Amino acid sequence: MARVVLILPTATYRAEDFVRSADQLGIDITVASEDELPLSPAKSLVIDCAAPEKSAELIVAHADTHRVDAIVAADDQGVEIAALASQELGLPHNEPFGVAATRNKAMLRRALARAEVPQPAFGVVNNSDEAAEAVSDLGAPAILKPLGLSASQGVIRVDHPDDAPAAAERIRRILITEGRSPGEPILVERFVPGLEVAVEGLLLEGRLEVLAIFDKPDPLEGPYFEETILVTPSRLHPEMLDEVIRVTQAATEALELSEGPIHAELRVDGPRVVLLEVAARSIGGLCGRSLRFGLLGTSLETLILRRALAMPIAGLQREGIASGAMMLPIPKSGRLRSVEGTEAALAVPGVTDLEMSIRPGEVVRALPEGNRYLGFLFAKGPTPADVEQSLRAGHAELRITIE
Repeated sequence: MARVVLILPTATYRAEDFVRSADQLGIDITVASEDELPLSPAKSLVIDCAAPEKSAELIVAHADTHRVDAIVAADDQGVEIAALASQELGLPHNEPFGVAATRNKAMLRRALARAEVPQPAFGVVNNSDEAAEAVSDLGAPAILKPLGLSASQGVIRVDHPDDAPAAAERIRRILITEGRSPGEPILVERFVPGLEVAVEGLLLEGRLEVLAIFDKPDPLEGPYFEETILVTPSRLHPEMLDEVIRVTQAATEALELSEGPIHAELRVDGPRVVLLEVAARSIGGLCGRSLRFGLLGTSLETLILRRALAMPIAGLQREGIASGAMMLPIPKSGRLRSVEGTEAALAVPGVTDLEMSIRPGEVVRALPEGNRYLGFLFAKGPTPADVEQSLRAGHAELRITIE
């Protein structure tokens, strides 16, 4: 029986999906997490995702007494740990430096710049005065970002250099809330207009196999950048899709990523394609549930596990129907009191599922302070336009009360 260490951070949305896929494949798993998860199998390993080197050492020590055939990280927090431990154990892995760069926006920008991968003009600043100077030098509008947070947390657009100091201070307050140093540098980027797309791929010995390209039909123009709808297949012209794939492949090569899932975010501004982010993991949240592959409807998590173990993969072709997901936005900060209309949302033609991830009574935070979604709505249909319409209609049935 194959044995896999699954790195599942305590806050992950994806533990259930990965464990289910492992069970279906007959894989013996050890779950590595900050705490023992309720759905964990008998074997578990307590690690600290904020300490990659130490956590990698714990996994390597675990391998002294338990055979390990692969290490798979579900989310960003575990990708460095997986790369370091896999390198030490001689398992297929990505270059640890490249993986670390996907977790640090300044490292990422510099690595892509060395390889001349198209990306926004940028600067790295250490204080509010430098932020204003950087916006002035780069040209407004500009985006300020913390280096290590995800899910658009702390990402703020400013339209004038005078607005930059207040945005930088707000980011520092967010860093404190997240237990990070308020003295961390901040990334400043020139805002890139245009359509945004997401690429879901699987690297096979360095070759990028594109699994899906998602359109993001809602404009992401700021001042904050809450993602909502993702729909595939993309409606971009085939020539533009080729350029999206080319830029994504160039980014993975610049970072020496060669094995396993990748997720990239890009902007399409007329004829220009610009890379915003690339991650050494698959799509976040529960959005992977919108994807099925091959004749058997294989899940994304199953593909990832099969590839990690060098098991045969029947097909990487996505199912022939359009599909999508909506990350339900948090309209304001407060305490979630109720979510009504779920049955009506599920009754909308094309809607296939609704999963709420925050329960009534919990405190919620809107962007840029927040980093979670209320839940996930899923739909399928004959065309991407049909899927988008179903998602919007399903969301319109929901009545969300936040006090």
